[in-house]
Amino acid sequence: MTSTTLPPTIVADLPKAELHLHLEGSIRPETAVELAARHGTKLTSDEVIARYSYRDFAGFIDVFKWITSFLREPEDYALITRRLFEELLRQNVVYAEITVSAGVMLRRMQNVGANFAAIVETSRIVSFNRLRAAWIFDAVRQFGPTAADEVARWAVQLQNSGVVAFGMGGDEFSAPAVNFRPAFDLARSQGLRIVCHAGEIGGPESVREAVEILGAERIGHGIAVMNDPALAESLATRGVVLENCPSSNLCTGALAKQIGKPEASLADHPLRQFLERGLATTLSTDDPALFHTDLLTEYSRAASPGLSDKQLLQLAEQSFHAAFLPPLDKRKYLEDFSNAAKTRGLL
Repeated sequence: MTSTTLPPTIVADLPKAELHLHLEGSIRPETAVELAARHGTKLTSDEVIARYSYRDFAGFIDVFKWITSFLREPEDYALITRRLFEELLRQNVVYAEITVSAGVMLRRMQNVGANFAAIVETSRIVSFNRLRAAWIFDAVRQFGPTAADEVARWAVQLQNSGVVAFGMGGDEFSAPAVNFRPAFDLARSQGLRIVCHAGEIGGPESVREAVEILGAERIGHGIAVMNDPALAESLATRGVVLENCPSSNLCTGALAKQIGKPEASLADHPLRQFLERGLATTLSTDDPALFHTDLLTEYSRAASPGLSDKQLLQLAEQSFHAAFLPPLDKRKYLEDFSNAAKTRGLL
């Protein structure tokens, strides 16, 4: 299902921000075919589409490992950056914080500095001054704390090139949060903002540890909060942001796991519940190619379980509030969003 098969929402033509988006997870089948050919592997789009089908989180991790195996040179990262920016521009995304799996680069003994330079240079060329990007360097939990420390050091080193935050994804069950505190402390002490995947396949305690031990300001997913009203109230009070990615949660089986059923539907997703509880909540795509979605589609799907136009506008506006932008820049984006909504008679 793509955005063209769903009715557009009231936010379709408004300026939008995308805050939970993995660069490597944006590789569409046709781009995968091109990358594979560069490195001597012949694939068809149908073969890639077949690989982009899985039933659980472990299957998703396997696909992510497979597709990133074709990212070997700075030119490969330049290609996927160009393709992603073309998609974002098409959807009127004006600001994006894009996660880069620096932990995977290091695991494969690649030159992080050279790869990132290619990413940044390509983003500047393709953006046409219509799309501003910031970057989040992501450690992989199952690679361990020493590897996370190295990612944090790279994130600090490349702040002047646009890295604004340090985060961690991967298997929440692979190691306790406290093991990674030195990496997060280093990043924070050098002025980086803090994000963390938690409560995706893990329980509410995973979210609590990400906030209280690692100092996360934004939680990637956090759907487990639906099962802990006290935690939800605490996060609302603190203003911790939950980056919701409904299509992702369906495709990986994470939502089914949280509700304790073999299968789940969009109607089971806690997005509406979070909004009604007053939680700071945003809407994102996560790995759009691997989850067969884009940001326009996510808004259309969010409307289908019954989110009102007012709630859709709230989600879109909240993405700018939650962005790691300087205050004056954030105010400008919010003013532009408000003016665009008023011009269209939405406010």
